[in-house]
Amino acid sequence: MSDVGEAVCKTCPRHCRLADGAIGFCRARRAEGGRVVAANYGQISSLALDPIEKKPIAFFHPGSNILSIGSYGCNLRCPFCQNDGISQHGVDEVPCRAATPVELADLAARLKDDRDNIGLAYTYNEPLVGWEFVRDCAKEIRARGMFNVLVSNGCASEEVISELAPLIDAANIDLKGPSQDYYGWVGGDFKAVCRTISMLHEAGCHVEVTTLVVPGRNDADADIDAIAAFVASVSPDIPLHVTRFFPRWRMSDASPTPVATVRSLADLARRRLSRVLVGNC
Repeated sequence: MSDVGEAVCKTCPRHCRLADGAIGFCRARRAEGGRVVAANYGQISSLALDPIEKKPIAFFHPGSNILSIGSYGCNLRCPFCQNDGISQHGVDEVPCRAATPVELADLAARLKDDRDNIGLAYTYNEPLVGWEFVRDCAKEIRARGMFNVLVSNGCASEEVISELAPLIDAANIDLKGPSQDYYGWVGGDFKAVCRTISMLHEAGCHVEVTTLVVPGRNDADADIDAIAAFVASVSPDIPLHVTRFFPRWRMSDASPTPVATVRSLADLARRRLSRVLVGNC
């Protein structure tokens, strides 16, 4: 039982215990009156109409566009973060504008005919730290006959994924490494991510998976083979994106992954999976 004046966040396995008014590890959730709410609800830092392949999603309505939104905050601390300007900062550090689910769904619908927009993608920062906004937007998008796309690290509670899975049409989930040892480095929970991938697939969502190959961290043959083995255990037809690392954030002095390494690991993953793609090469 939590102490008096504390609330426990159940959005992800971290289970932050927060005094009233305190902000969680993700910088996006706050304790208010004995419960934890999304402080970033409706706060939009990024909005763009992107090709669906940029998510990256290769096998769900290819050639179409999707209105993509992001807020701020993340429950991981990947030292190679590509969007640290919004994911690793909080409310006073990220310029945002307010938007409601209805406003965003209406915008998505207006872009449907003239810009080939198929729906709304929740991306850029970690969308699940503000999962309530994803849920509310997704309902509005569904009401307009359009699609919801989730781009996420997948490190969320079973309760959150259970509520969102029926509303999500396609997802790309990062499977960053092959074990909890790797996830300890980035501050996440390996089993929770694997569960998210399985639950979304079982709910009928089109799922694709991305692994960023970081030199010296997950670039051994055994690493990618373990990742491919797990994905294949869910379905050998789930697409896996094997992606090249470039120096960013706290790893700005590191070297990019050799292209030959990425291609070799992709070939290895093809022994288990029917659809393996390379990225950033």
